[in-house]
Amino acid sequence: MLSHLALRAAIFDLDGTLLDHRTAQNAAVVAFAAELGIVDDRVVARWEEIADRHYRRYQLREIGFEDQRRERVREFLGRELTDDEASEVFAAYGTRYVAGLQRFGDAVPSLIRAREAGLIVALLTNGDRAQQHGKIDRFGLRPHLDVIVCSSELPAGKPDRRAYDAALERIGVAAPEAVMIGDSLEADVHGALAAGLHAVHLVRDGERTPDVTGIRSLDELEFAG
Repeated sequence: MLSHLALRAAIFDLDGTLLDHRTAQNAAVVAFAAELGIVDDRVVARWEEIADRHYRRYQLREIGFEDQRRERVREFLGRELTDDEASEVFAAYGTRYVAGLQRFGDAVPSLIRAREAGLIVALLTNGDRAQQHGKIDRFGLRPHLDVIVCSSELPAGKPDRRAYDAALERIGVAAPEAVMIGDSLEADVHGALAAGLHAVHLVRDGERTPDVTGIRSLDELEFAG
C-alpha cells in the first residue's frame, strides 16, 4: 500500500494505534464511576467528550497537563474541587487505566517491517513525555523506534501544523518523505495531510472515511524494501 511512495520515515501514533487505549479507558471509567456511585448508560461517552475537550486545551497550551486532568474530573462530577482533591480523584481513574492498558499484537511487527524496509521509524504522540516514555518502556517499544517525539516537548500537539513541522525537523526528513499512521482522523490524518505528509487511518472498528487511505490492522501496512 505504501510501497509506491518514496518514503524515508514512518511515523506512528501511540495511544489507540500501538496501544489499546480505548479498551483501557472505557473499563477504567466504568469502574471509577461506579465507585463514585455514578451509574449512567452514557458514562463512557460523557467521559470521552469531557476528556477530549480539555485535552485539546492542553494541546493548544491553554492549560497544563495536570490542569487538564483536574478539569476533567471537576466537569465529570459537576462540583468544585481543590487542585489536590481533583488530582486525587483522577488518580483513582488513572490507576485503573494504566492497569488495563495493553499493546496491540500487530504493533511490534509493523515497526519491524518499517525498519527492515530501511525507513526511520518514529513515534509522534500527543502526550506528556514522562507518561508516554513510561508506556514505551513498559510495552517494549523503545528498541523498535529511532525517534520519539511527545507533544509536551513541542509548541503544540497534533493536529496543529507546528507539531508536525517540529517533529519532521527532529526526524530529519521533509514532509513528502514521511507517512503518519494513526487512529485519529483529525489528529493523525487530517493534521498530517495539511502539513504535507502522507497519512494512513487505522480504523480497527467502525466505518472508514471515504477519500482517506484506511486499514483495519497494522498488519496491512506494506513498505518498500
